[in-house]
Amino acid sequence: MSVPPPRLVLIDGSGYIFRAFFALPPLNRPDGLPVGAVYGFSQMLHRLMVDMPDDDLVVIFDAGSETFRNELYADYKANRDEPPPELVPQFPLVREAARAFGLPVLEMEGYEADDLIATYARLGREVGQEVLIVSSDKDLMQLIQPGIAMYDPMKARAIDDDEVMARYGVTPDKVGDLLALAGDSSDNVPGVPGIGPKTAAQLLNAYGDLETLLARAGEIKQPKRRENLLANAEIARLSRKLVTLCEDAPVPVPVADLKRPTPDLAKLRAFLESNGFRNLVNRIMEAPAVAASAGAPVQPAPGGNGTAAPDTDAPPQPVQATDAKAITLDSLEALDRVLDAAKDAGHLSFDIETSSLSVARAELVGVALAVRPGEGYYLPVGHKDAFGQKRDGQVGLEDALERLRPVLADPSVLKIGHNLKYDLAVMRRYGVTVAPVDDTLLLSYVLDGTRHNHGMDNLAQLHLGCETIHYEDVAGKGKAQIPFAEVEIDKATAYAAEDAEVTLRLHQRFKPRLVTERQMTLYERIERPMVPVIAAIEATGVRVDVEVLRSLSVEFKSRMVELEAKAHEQAGHAFNLGSPKQLGDVLFGSMGLQSARKTATGAFATGANVLEDLAAQGHELARTVLDWRQLQKLTRTYTDALIEQAQPDTGRVHTSYSLAATTTGRLSSSDPNLQNIPIRTSEGRKIRRAFVPQDGYVLMSADYSQIELRILAAMAGIEPLKAAFADDVDVHKVTASQMFNIPVEQLDPDMRRNAKTINYGIIYGIGAYGLAQRLGIPRDVARDYIATYFTQYPGIRDYMDRTKAVAREQGYVETLFGRRCIVAEIASKNAAHRAGAERAAINAPIQGTAADIMKLAMTRVFDRLVNGNLDARLLLQVHDELLFEVPEDQVDATASIVRDVMEAVVTLDVPLVVDVGTGANWDEAH
Repeated sequence: MSVPPPRLVLIDGSGYIFRAFFALPPLNRPDGLPVGAVYGFSQMLHRLMVDMPDDDLVVIFDAGSETFRNELYADYKANRDEPPPELVPQFPLVREAARAFGLPVLEMEGYEADDLIATYARLGREVGQEVLIVSSDKDLMQLIQPGIAMYDPMKARAIDDDEVMARYGVTPDKVGDLLALAGDSSDNVPGVPGIGPKTAAQLLNAYGDLETLLARAGEIKQPKRRENLLANAEIARLSRKLVTLCEDAPVPVPVADLKRPTPDLAKLRAFLESNGFRNLVNRIMEAPAVAASAGAPVQPAPGGNGTAAPDTDAPPQPVQATDAKAITLDSLEALDRVLDAAKDAGHLSFDIETSSLSVARAELVGVALAVRPGEGYYLPVGHKDAFGQKRDGQVGLEDALERLRPVLADPSVLKIGHNLKYDLAVMRRYGVTVAPVDDTLLLSYVLDGTRHNHGMDNLAQLHLGCETIHYEDVAGKGKAQIPFAEVEIDKATAYAAEDAEVTLRLHQRFKPRLVTERQMTLYERIERPMVPVIAAIEATGVRVDVEVLRSLSVEFKSRMVELEAKAHEQAGHAFNLGSPKQLGDVLFGSMGLQSARKTATGAFATGANVLEDLAAQGHELARTVLDWRQLQKLTRTYTDALIEQAQPDTGRVHTSYSLAATTTGRLSSSDPNLQNIPIRTSEGRKIRRAFVPQDGYVLMSADYSQIELRILAAMAGIEPLKAAFADDVDVHKVTASQMFNIPVEQLDPDMRRNAKTINYGIIYGIGAYGLAQRLGIPRDVARDYIATYFTQYPGIRDYMDRTKAVAREQGYVETLFGRRCIVAEIASKNAAHRAGAERAAINAPIQGTAADIMKLAMTRVFDRLVNGNLDARLLLQVHDELLFEVPEDQVDATASIVRDVMEAVVTLDVPLVVDVGTGANWDEAH
C-alpha cells in the first residue's frame, strides 16, 4: 500500500504580518527597531512546525509590484493606505524569519500571494497532496473544497464550509461571485452599487451564480435592485475578474521540490537572538519538531524544571485551549488549603460569579481562585437547579465568606483580578473588603492603550496563546440562556476556574512590562488606586426624583408634538420626522435644497452635521428637526430611561464607568450615560434638577475651572496666558486684547466671545471652516482670526507642529504623566482621516493630562473624606466635575477638603482653580 505524500501547508505571509501588527502590542528590539509583527510571525511558524511535524510548509508573500489586475482596472487597490512606518522595516525581517526556520519563501512579480497560493493548491492536489492554507483572507475562501482546507492561526480554528456560510451566507464556491456583487473596499473592487454582502448572498442563493443572476436580472421584483444590476452588469463582470484567483501563475519552485527542510539551528538561534527574542529561543530548544530535527539535543530552559521560562519578549499566538486544571472546592477544608497557599505565595487571583451584572441586584453564586499557573479553583455557593433547589457539592455562603473575609482584606496578600471594580462593589455589599488589588484590565490598558480591546478572552488569545471558554458555552445563548446559578457545577467550574487562572498568568506577563516600558508610575499612582474609588461610586449610585422625571417626559413629549406640527407646516405636508429617508426626500426632493452627501444606500444624508449646516444657512425646517431630535433623545435616554433604572427601594441609579475605553484615559459612563446630559440647554438643566440628595444632605459640585486651557498654557509655554491665570484675570479678555490690540476695558462682549471660542477651539485643532460655523462669520474672517491668534501666541503653533511630528514618528503622544495616547491614522493617505488624526494628536496630551489630574484628585479626595471621618459620598465624575452628596452639617468642612486637595493635586506653571457649589439638586449645585 502506497504512503500518501505529506500535506502541503501554504502560509499567507503577507496577510499574517498585517494582522499580527495591528493585533499585537508594540515591541522594539534593543536597537529600537520595531519587531512586534516579526515576533508574532516567528511564534506562528514555530507553532505550526511543532503542530505539523510531517507536513511540507511554504511561506508565500506579495512581491509588492503591480499585477495583471491593475491592467484590468487602474484603480485596483488605489485606495490602500501606506503601511504604518513601524511596519515597513519588518517586511524584510519576516522573510528573514521564515528562511531562518528553514522554510521556502516564495513570491512572484506581477502576481499576488493569493495567486501563488491558488496555483500551488491546484498543483498540490494534482499530485495527490492534501492542502492546508494558513490564512483568514476572504479571497482565499474561494479555494475551499475537498482536499483544500483553511486554518486561521490567530483564532486557532479551521475555516470550513459552515464557517464561510455563517460569515457570508454562501458556500465557498460562491464567495468570488459575492465579492463581485458586493465589491471589496479594501481592494477597491467596485461591485454593484446598492448591493451589500447580505443582498448578494440572497441573490446568489436564489439564482445560483453571477452570470445566471445577470442574465435574469430583469426578473428581480425590487426596482432599484433590478436597475442597479442591469446598469452595472459589466462592472460586476469586471469585479469578478479582479477577485478571481489565478491558478496557473508561473511558480518560482516546482511543487515537487517543496520538501520540508532541516532547519539550521545555529542560523535560527542567531536570528532570534539578534532580534531580542530570548525566550523564544528557549522554547524552540524544547520543540522536537524544530530543534531535534536539526540534530540538536533537547535542553531544558533555564529554571531547572525542564519547562520554558515565562516569555517576556512578546505575546504568543492563540493556538489551543487552556489546559489548566479546574478544581471544584466542595468543602471548607479544601478552601482553607487554597487560602493558606495564597498567604504563603503573597498573592491570590480572584473572580466572582453572580446572578446579575447590576451591582445593586447581583447575588453571589460562586468565587473563582488561583494561586499558581496551571490550577484554577471554583467555590460554588449559590447554584440551584431549574426548580430553585440548591445543588449538592456547595458550602454555605456565610461559612465561605467567613473564611474569605480575612484573606481578601489581608494587606500582605495581593488580590489579582480583571475589571475588579465590579467584584469589589459586590463583595462590599456582603461586608467584604478586597485590598490591595492589581487589575489586569488596567495593566493592559496602561501598557497598550487602545491598540486592542482589553477583554480577558482577547488578552488570553493575544498574550497567552489560548482560547478561553465563553459564558455562552456554559449558559447558552439568546432565549435559551440560563442564569449562571442554574449552570451545572462541573461546567461552572471549568469556566470560572479558567478565568482566575488565566488572569493570574496575564498578571505575570504584564507586571514586568511596567518597568521595562516605563509605565509603572502611571499604573501605581493613577490607575490602580481608581479601582476601589469607582467600585464605591458605582455601588453608591445617585438619587433621582422620579416624579420630576415623569413631569419632564410629559413636557418634552408635548413639545415634540408641537415641533412635529411645525415641521409639517414648514414642509407643506405631513411626514415622519423619525425617518431619515422621508426627511431627506422632503429637504432635498420636494424642497429642492442642495445636498452633497449620500449614505451608502444612496439615500440623502440627514445626520446632525447636515442639518446643522442647513440651519446655519437659515433653513427653518432643519432647525425644527434638530430641536425635535434633541427632545426625543433626552426623553429616550434620560427622562423615560432613568425612571426604569432607578432602584425601587432607594430611588438611586447606578451608572457604570469604563476604566479602559478611551484614548486619553478619560472615564466613560454608561447604562445610564450620565456624562452626556447637555448643560448648555434649558432642557439639559431641567434633567439635572431631577438629581437630588437623600434627606438631610445636599449635593456639592466641584468643577475645575478652564483646566484644559491651563494645561495648554503650561505645556506650550504661553506666557500671556500663564500670566493671566496667575493673576486670576479673565483669560478670554486677555486673549481678545492680544488679538485685536485693544485695551481690556474697551472690549465689547462679542470680542470676548470670539476669543473664548478660539481659545477652546484651538485645543481641538479647529480650522477656519469650524470656527466660521461656530461664530457665524465668513470663512476668510475666521481664517484671519486664527492667523492673528497664532501671531500673538506663536508657542501654540510650535506646540501643535511639535506634537503632530511626534505622533507621526511614534504613533502616539503622551500626557504629562507619561500616558501613551495612540493616534490612529496619523500616517493615512486619506487627507480627511489624516487631518482628523492630527487634531486628535494636538488635543490628546491636553485632554489626557486633564483626565490624569482628575483621577489623581478623585482618589485623594476619596481617601481624605474616608480618613477625615466625614460622611460625604462621591457620586459622579463628569468631565472636569465631581459631584458629592454631603450631610448638611458637613458642607463647609467637605468643601474645604475638596477644594484644597483638587487644587494642590499637581503643580503646574499655572494654578489650578476649583469652583465649588451646593444645592438641593445637581443644577443648583453646579
